[in-house]
Amino acid sequence: MEVSIAEVRSFWDAKPCNVGHSKSEFGTKQYFDEVEARKYFVEPHIPTFADFSKWAGKKVLEIGFGIGTDAVNFARAGAEYTGIELSPESLKICQKRFDIFGLSGNLNLGNVETLDEVLEPQTFDLIYSFGVLHHTPSLSQALSNIKKYCAGSSELKMMVYAKDSWKQEMINIGLDQPEAQYGCPIANSYTKIEIEEILRASGFYAEHIRQDHIFPYLVDEYKKFNYVKHPYFEQMPAGMFEFLEKQIGWHLLISAKLL
Repeated sequence: MEVSIAEVRSFWDAKPCNVGHSKSEFGTKQYFDEVEARKYFVEPHIPTFADFSKWAGKKVLEIGFGIGTDAVNFARAGAEYTGIELSPESLKICQKRFDIFGLSGNLNLGNVETLDEVLEPQTFDLIYSFGVLHHTPSLSQALSNIKKYCAGSSELKMMVYAKDSWKQEMINIGLDQPEAQYGCPIANSYTKIEIEEILRASGFYAEHIRQDHIFPYLVDEYKKFNYVKHPYFEQMPAGMFEFLEKQIGWHLLISAKLL
């Protein structure tokens, strides 16, 4: 069954990603600080992958900024930040976040599959998208639009879900779901080979692809802000867990450039 952009928008408007990551008063500085701390505690590979400080003084375009955790960190680091977001509710929250922290950024409402209807012709040093492009109906169409905003030296960094992963196997046998909230209309996953082929057909080549991230916590406890690991992960040596993340992690981290 084909999924529409409107369905995707409606899902993320109902509960923007990570909006429940703090128990403090919604929209306050403390709330946003706690959202960021929780996100990067659970997904510590994100700051390393994004490499925020590298983009100081550079033009950055983020596809799907959500409520803006990575967005504010690009802006804090001194990037000339532009973002596009499908969900009006997420954009509203992100704008409030920028205002609270006194940051500037060009935040736009729009769909990556029709990116050129939103942004004027220009190029960016970095086009970044973390955990977003697997939710769009046509990844190829998204990449074709992204290509229009790339120069020869531009870098594309994106995370999509990994098909060859612990999480996908748990989903396959009915013990997990792609997102924290039930009913996500589309959440594709890809093998490394599939991503390389899609990138190549869209005019990119993958400089580097790696896997990371296994969520080790009991979901019911995590929702209560208790970080209790599944017994098999609790007993596992840290080095073994890190090895597993690199082999069968849920996040496929891709750095690409124009062919």
